[in-house]
Amino acid sequence: AAALAALGKDVLVVDERADVQSAAATLGGAWLRDGERTRVAAGFGLCAAARLARDGYSDTQLSDFIDGQADIVLVDAQLGADGGFSALAREAHDVLIVTRVAAQAITEAYACMKRLHFAHAVAQFRVLTNQVGSHADAKTAFDNLAGVASRYLAVSIADAGCVSADPLVEHARDLMHTAVDAFPSSAAARDYRQIAADLLYWPMRPGSGAGRAMHAGGKPSYEAGAAHAA
Repeated sequence: AAALAALGKDVLVVDERADVQSAAATLGGAWLRDGERTRVAAGFGLCAAARLARDGYSDTQLSDFIDGQADIVLVDAQLGADGGFSALAREAHDVLIVTRVAAQAITEAYACMKRLHFAHAVAQFRVLTNQVGSHADAKTAFDNLAGVASRYLAVSIADAGCVSADPLVEHARDLMHTAVDAFPSSAAARDYRQIAADLLYWPMRPGSGAGRAMHAGGKPSYEAGAAHAA
C-alpha cells in the first residue's frame, strides 16, 4: 500500500483481520475503532473492518468502499466460518494469496485456494511469496504450488512476485511505520516497490468483481487477500 501511494495512487486498505499483526493494529493503534478510517504516515488510508466483515457490511458501507475516491482498495481479507470472503472481498478483481517457502505455508496456501475456489468459483489466484532468502527459493515454492493447484483444482495462479526476508520490516512495524516509508533503501522496500509497479499493469480477470471498477480511471481497483501495509 505504501509503495502504491508513493506512485501517486490514492490507496485504501480495508483491514478485516483482528490480530495484533494486522495493519490496523500496527499502524492505526488501539484507538482506531472498527469502521473508522485514518490516513497513516506512509500516505494511504486505513480502515479497521474486522467487525464489519464478521457481522456483514451494509449496502451503504459497501457502496462507500466501492464508489469511493480511492484509486485502489486493498482488502486484507478474513475468511468467514464457511471459508468464504466477506461481501466486500467478493468484489475483488484479483485474489492475492501471501505465502512463504516453507512446506507448511505452501500447504496452507493450497488449502486457502481450495476453500475459495469452492466457495466462490475463483478460477485464478495471484501468489506473493513473503520472507524469501532468494528469488530461486521463491520460484521453487511458486512452481510447486502452481503444479498442485492446476492438477487438483483446475485453477490457474500467477506469480505476483516475492519479498525478501528483511529484519527492517519488523523494525518498521515496531515504529508504527512501513518498510517503504521508514527504510526505503531496504531489500524488502525495493521488492514492495517492484510489486506495486507491476500491480498497476495486472490485466483484469474476466468476470471479476462487480464490473464497476477498473485498474485505470476514476473507479477503484480491488485486490482481496493479505494486503500487507508495506
